[in-house]
Amino acid sequence: MAVISDGADVKTIGIPRALLYYRYGTLWEMFFRNLGRHVVVSPPTDRAVLQAGEEVSSDESCLASKVFMGAVASLIGRCDAIFIPNYASASPRMGFCTKYQSATDMAANTFREQNPKILSLLIEHLDSQREVEEAFVDLGKRLGASAKEAKRAYHAAAKAQKTANELWAKNQEAALKDIKRLRHSTGDAPITILVAAHPYIAHDPFMAGPVLDALKEAGAIVLFADEADHGHTYKKSFEFTRTMPWVINRELIGSILMLQGQVDGIVLISAFPCGPDSMTDDAIMRCIEGTPILNLLIDAQSGTAGIQTRVESFMDILQFHKKGGYLHE
Repeated sequence: MAVISDGADVKTIGIPRALLYYRYGTLWEMFFRNLGRHVVVSPPTDRAVLQAGEEVSSDESCLASKVFMGAVASLIGRCDAIFIPNYASASPRMGFCTKYQSATDMAANTFREQNPKILSLLIEHLDSQREVEEAFVDLGKRLGASAKEAKRAYHAAAKAQKTANELWAKNQEAALKDIKRLRHSTGDAPITILVAAHPYIAHDPFMAGPVLDALKEAGAIVLFADEADHGHTYKKSFEFTRTMPWVINRELIGSILMLQGQVDGIVLISAFPCGPDSMTDDAIMRCIEGTPILNLLIDAQSGTAGIQTRVESFMDILQFHKKGGYLHE
């Protein structure tokens, strides 16, 4: 087993630029740096990273999992250990997809011949701040820190992550106020689009880049559903469903409910074949009313021409809708 319990000799820690890195990257990087470790993040996703992941993944794996495996492969030999946490969240309505729960074992077994050292931790109840803190403190102690040093490192890192989250939410609120002010003063404003996608899609230029570029080239202002306040969006999601088990999908739905009256259109982006998204996006398409929605599915074979055409058509529809549609004289 490549997962290590004693990492006192680990000086350089690699972090895959994939999956939950786009949600907790600041927390992870700051935690290790506060403990005096050097952090190496895998390079941005490109065709080579995806290809490397595809070569070691099963055909049934989703695009995001293949990117993750490629990111892990790119770190082997560049660090003393690779950090792959296990977010298994057993809390009702705050769960994660199985790929987050199996990532540690999946990487350890896939790359067993290379035998990379893997650092991990287990978080079963995401809604228990005490449990999350204890998991990181235990990890710090395995790296040779005292409990006090590990706790101090975690608190500083958690504060940095909270600050980053608050800044994203604050910037989004400022952008919405500017759009509202522009509409009020001029009677018009550029088409505003809410992109609803997992952070590992929305903020990975390789995966979402073609969509975002097409939207911006068409003159749209782009907002991201995952950048709204997570506490508010999670709570709001219960107006849509009380049974959905996945926390990130809940937050995306809550963001849509909060912001749909302030945007002209919504673009859903999913990585094929994501199980949670296949259920969530279908429910959104059927039940969210009053705002036009474009549902895009990306995979390893997708070209950009089809995306460009669909986005341009969607923007044309929004422009037509904005002018009054068939009721406009």
